[in-house]
Amino acid sequence: MTQNTETTQPGPLTGFVVLDLTRVLAGPYCTMMLADLGATVIKVEHPEGGDEARHFLPFIGDESAYFSTFNRGKKSIALDLQKAEDRTIFERLLPKADVLIENFRPGVLDRLGFSWEKLSAHYPRLVVASVSGFGQTGPYNHRGAYDLVVQAMSGMMSMTGHENGPPVRVGTSLGDLAASIFAANGIQAALLQRSRTGTGSRVDVSMFECQVALLESALARHAADGTPPTRMGSRHSGTAPFDTFKAADGYVVITAGGDLLFSRLAQVLGHIEWCTDPRFATRATRVQNQAELKVAIESCLAEDKVEVWLDRFERSGVPSGPINDVKAMMEDPQLISRGFLAPQGTTGLMSPATPILMSGLGYPKRHAPSPQLDEHRGEILAMLQEPLTSP
Repeated sequence: MTQNTETTQPGPLTGFVVLDLTRVLAGPYCTMMLADLGATVIKVEHPEGGDEARHFLPFIGDESAYFSTFNRGKKSIALDLQKAEDRTIFERLLPKADVLIENFRPGVLDRLGFSWEKLSAHYPRLVVASVSGFGQTGPYNHRGAYDLVVQAMSGMMSMTGHENGPPVRVGTSLGDLAASIFAANGIQAALLQRSRTGTGSRVDVSMFECQVALLESALARHAADGTPPTRMGSRHSGTAPFDTFKAADGYVVITAGGDLLFSRLAQVLGHIEWCTDPRFATRATRVQNQAELKVAIESCLAEDKVEVWLDRFERSGVPSGPINDVKAMMEDPQLISRGFLAPQGTTGLMSPATPILMSGLGYPKRHAPSPQLDEHRGEILAMLQEPLTSP
């Protein structure tokens, strides 16, 4: 498998054309991934200011770093779909497209005259993907949603934070990002289905439902005892030790819930007797007595620094890791060795690749820049003169 090299063959989505009506994050992140995988993504923006994310802080030079991060490798054309001349251009692009993706509130695309029913009738091979707060149907479908809203409503915030503390949002826009990833998966599944049936599909992705899908074992835990899971900091409800622990100069995470791993941990810490202590001898008793176990572990860790313990744990096969800030993460030798972070354009912005390595395809040494508003109008209009082709 090629790593940390230039791409040696076309991406798997080369030849597919995506018309991108999305803006801000839940949508642009999806189409960024499709572009990274080889698709031609035509970003259709309003002539007055374009995607509002172009104006989000922080800026590097005169470009929004936020916008640049999620729009690399795309082509931009400015069209006002309420004006006849621009609608004509857009309608001429539709037969060229394999995918149309939007993240308006439900009903906006219909009011613009591009409902799923109309699009599927005129362009039966077109895949139409819609990313919205609550989906295209249901009593909430008219509501707008932001990441914080769906994190709150999904139950995720009720489980995030320290015990007896207030609910806390996960530190990234997980609501938007999860919807983007599920949308990319749905789009590619629809394209695969089209290769068998010859017909496109409607892909309907709800940010709210995507957040619920990420709750992992919470629904199972609720079903088991009828009690909603609550906040418990970094620890796990079903295994121990699985938590953040304080050493002499900082914190380390340890995940050694199984009996074999726990015995290795006990050996490293100099307390092999823990393995026969009735409080800690089994996974179940360790969970039951996790507070006492944490005190015991931290009393040992206090004797040395994080880096010393991490070295000992690694040599003994105890799963553990440091708590990196972003700067430390970017200097991590594992990421550096695989070339996962690379500069984007000439801005100096370091961006992560789409984390999918395939045979013959390496992570890029430099990411394509994000487009200026309407930068590719001439190229896109020229494309309208070319004969139709479809993968």
